[in-house]
Formats: sequence, structure tokens, C-alpha cells
Amino acid sequence: MPRRRIRVRGAPEAPLRVALAALRAELGIPEAFPAEVQAEAERSAKAPAPLSYDATDFPFFTVDPPGAADLDQAIHLSRQGTGYRVRYAIADVASFVVPGGVLDAEAHRRVNTLYFPDEKVPLHPTVLSEGAASLLPDRNRPAVLWTIDLDAEGRTLAVDVRRALVRSRARFDYAGVQRQIDGGTAEEPIALLAEIGRAREKQESERGGISLNVPEQEITERDHTYELSYRAPLPADGWNAQLSLLTGMAAADLMIAAGTGILRTLPAAPDGAVARLRRTATALHIDWPHHVSYAELIRTLDPHRPDHAAFLQECTTLLRGAGYSVFRDGALPAITTHAAVAAPYAHCTAPLRRLADRYAAEICLATVAGEAPPDWVLAGLDALPRRMADGARIAGTVERECVDIVEAALLKDRVGDVFDGCVVDVSETRPTVGTVQVDTPAVIGRVEGDHLELGARLRVRLTRAEPGTTKILFVPA
Repeated sequence: MPRRRIRVRGAPEAPLRVALAALRAELGIPEAFPAEVQAEAERSAKAPAPLSYDATDFPFFTVDPPGAADLDQAIHLSRQGTGYRVRYAIADVASFVVPGGVLDAEAHRRVNTLYFPDEKVPLHPTVLSEGAASLLPDRNRPAVLWTIDLDAEGRTLAVDVRRALVRSRARFDYAGVQRQIDGGTAEEPIALLAEIGRAREKQESERGGISLNVPEQEITERDHTYELSYRAPLPADGWNAQLSLLTGMAAADLMIAAGTGILRTLPAAPDGAVARLRRTATALHIDWPHHVSYAELIRTLDPHRPDHAAFLQECTTLLRGAGYSVFRDGALPAITTHAAVAAPYAHCTAPLRRLADRYAAEICLATVAGEAPPDWVLAGLDALPRRMADGARIAGTVERECVDIVEAALLKDRVGDVFDGCVVDVSETRPTVGTVQVDTPAVIGRVEGDHLELGARLRVRLTRAEPGTTKILFVPA
């Protein structure tokens, strides 16, 4: 599920990028890999584990953002009777990582790839994540190959997963795929992305699931000032995401049936979180009738509209109670579902960027083969939720601090200006301190003043904004 995504463009010496570099240093983010880890990765890149099943005859393709090199998934879609067959190849990181080696230990230390607005800090050395393990075009690659048969309505009929050698034939970005589909020039495997994607979206709606089409915020420096814009996701983004969700749900079902696994779980959002989101909707002039549910509202929003785009950014706060639940020997956890997916779900489709996915893949492979999971999986399983939670806390800190830095940069030349906004939060212990959502630009900042009223419209004056040194602060105008 998405997090807030912000992209910064500009020279490395620009003040905003300098502030982001300082943040990485302050948080102790390990950008370079130790020499021994790099050396092991380079050795592994030259000699992945051998595979017995050759699936290189299937013309897989990838769909990723422009310029992406860490390609976790490749797709082949076809018709199967009156329904469909989805072949979903996932980078087989375990073919390169020796359990208990220094590369494995470093991955357990990093846990996940960290995304900053100006760069990413990878989970694995790029010789693997952007090289030998990445499903780049025109190269044979080891993969965990899921084959999922669907009926005409997109419901799952059968699931298989095995290790295989695959070969991507084409690399697309979302805009390119969308143009082919809209223009009627897409070959059948690409055209089926829309057909299957729409069927799965209908299934999602019927079970009460929610996919957030979160726009990417882009901040650009022009003439020594910063401008904020949004890149709204295309329908192709959502169709592609549906295949990942389909695979994650299939993985969860396999692990539950086997009685051992690791699920990605999320309880229903507490009333207070939804109430706060309603106040944000008020701040952005979004009509949310009380009889309309959160899931119903989300499906009416247009991510191309700035007010809707800003609201979708705030909707990601409802995903922050997600965690990992481990179970063994048939003793299922108290919660087995993910509230946004509205079904059992597992992270398994991004092993280049997320540690837990490697474990889930191994359990699913063993389950289908009728074998016990590898010893290293069983030995490390119980500690995995804590490791992933620690990684999530670091990622959350990075996200919050980056948002603060970017918003301060956006407003750095507007200290003293007055803005229209709405109070979306007030401290229970300090009623003179709260949070204001500004209408334009769509930023959220601290506000300090007497008699702050939750949900009240308010004109506020910006009193400070300095990227890298202070957070933005407003006072009632």
C-alpha cells in the first residue's frame, strides 16, 4: 500500500537537497555498503543458484516508473478458457543471498529500501538490485514464478508457484502502456492488463477493499524558489497494482492453508482517525456526507484535482497501523486480514526492496512443493515482525522529516504571508497548539494560538519556514 511520495529535482548543491543530505547524516542512514558486503554481492551476481524450470519462452514485460532499474516484477498475461492466466514473475533474491552471510546480515540490518525525495537508499547493493537480480529486459533471470488462473470475473481458480528462469522482452512505463491501451495499439498481453485490472478492481470494490491512487508530489526549484505539482496516477498504475495485490492475496491463502507464514495485517481504522480525516476533507472543501463511507468516498476522488490529490496524501495516515503477523503450526494470529485489502494479504512481490518478501516467497514455494520451509526461514521468522517494525519506524521518520523539509522549502520566501486553512488537530494537553491544513499550497503545519477550535476555518500567518533547520509554524492572522 502506498506511502506519501515526494520527488525533488534540482542540483545537488541546491539548499533543499543539501538539507536532505544533512537529514540522512543526522539519522545515520547507511548509504554505502561495507566492503565485505559489496564483495559478496559481486560474487553472488556472477553465480546465482541453478534452476531446473525454463520459462524463457514466455514473453514477459515489466511496467515501472521511468528510469527505474530495480525491477521486482515481470508479467505475462493470456486468455485461459473463458477466463485468464496471470504469470507473475518476481525477482528471486534468495538465489543470490547466502543465509547467514554478510549480505544476508546487512539486509536484516537495513530491512527495506528507504526513499528520500532526491534519492533512494537500497536494501541490497545495486550490483544485485539494479543488476543481476533485477528483471531487466533481454536477460535471463531467476524468478519466483506465480501462475494464477482467473475466471471471467477475475476470481481466483488455481494457483501455482515455482522457481523458474524467465526473460523479459520489453520494458514499459505507465504512460507508455496507457497510450497503447487508449490508442488501441496494445498487443494482447498488454491489452489484457486493462481487462484483468478492471475485473480485479470490481472484485476489490465488492469485497470492500480500497486502493489509494496517491499522487506523487514533485517540488522543483525555479528562479531560487520552489513550485509544488502533482503527478496523478494513471489507470495503468492501478491495473498493475491489482496484479501485485492478487499475488499477495494468493500468498496469504497458501500460508494460511499450510499453517505457517507471515501476513501483512491492518486492523480497521479507529473512529478517531476517520474523524480526523473528515476534518481534513472539510479543510479542502471536499464534500463527504455522513452517510457515505470512507471506501465509497475514495472511489469518487479525482487525483488530477489538487484538492483531491492533497486529501489522498492524507488518506495514507489510515494505513499506519499495519504490521506483520507470524504464525506456525496452524495457530493463526488474532487478525489475519488487511483492512484496506479486505482480505488476508502478504507482502511477497518486492523482495529487492523489502526483507519480509524473501521469507514469504520461500514459505509459499515450500508449501506448493509439499516440503517444510528452509531452516533459515523458520529460524528467523519469529524475529521478523520486530525487524520490519523497526524498519517501518525509520521509514516513517524519514517520511515525516522529508515532508517537513520540503514544505519549509516550498514556503521559505513566504514568511509573513497570510493563508486560508482549517484546524485539523488540537493537542488534548495543550489546547493552544494544533495543526492547520492550508488550502493553497496544500501543506500541513503547526499552528499556535489561543482558542483553537477543531475543524474551524482559520486565516493564519506563516512565521517561520527554513528547510533543514526549523519546521513551518503558523499563528492566527
